[in-house]
Amino acid sequence: MSATHTLNWNESLVLGDARTDHTHQEFVDLINATTAAPADQKLGVYRDLLNHTVEHFAMEERWMRACGIPEDFCHFGQHASVLQVMKEVERRALNGETEYIGSMIEALVEWFPGHAETMDTGLVAYLQEKGYDTTAEAFKEGALASTEADLPSCGHEPGQAC
Repeated sequence: MSATHTLNWNESLVLGDARTDHTHQEFVDLINATTAAPADQKLGVYRDLLNHTVEHFAMEERWMRACGIPEDFCHFGQHASVLQVMKEVERRALNGETEYIGSMIEALVEWFPGHAETMDTGLVAYLQEKGYDTTAEAFKEGALASTEADLPSCGHEPGQAC
């Protein structure tokens, strides 16, 4: 496997929320499985990665909505952009242009650690602060839903555009 097409699961990707960490480790494993897949199986494994990513992002977005985070928050936008490109790669690969899968994997390998270490770290901290249980997908007893006034960190300085 090419080093630019693989990710190593390491402590910097562990965010301290069991459900998030499990989902992220599955994502990393699927990136690596896509890279390792023989050419005749690569599209199928890539589609597994795409389906996982759709569910992964939908899960995080349910949590954000439950906490009152508006859909114009940059975390939602990053998810939408990644999925748009992943789906275009799938469309092209279904038409025989499978070479784009490798480029997509390389882009995900470059993008994901930064996303996890900034946006997802901020989201996990925010959910924990607000008492949101990601396993139950509900607020713990006595916790209050948040308002837009106290959004989680997305890795940018206050007032800086995403």
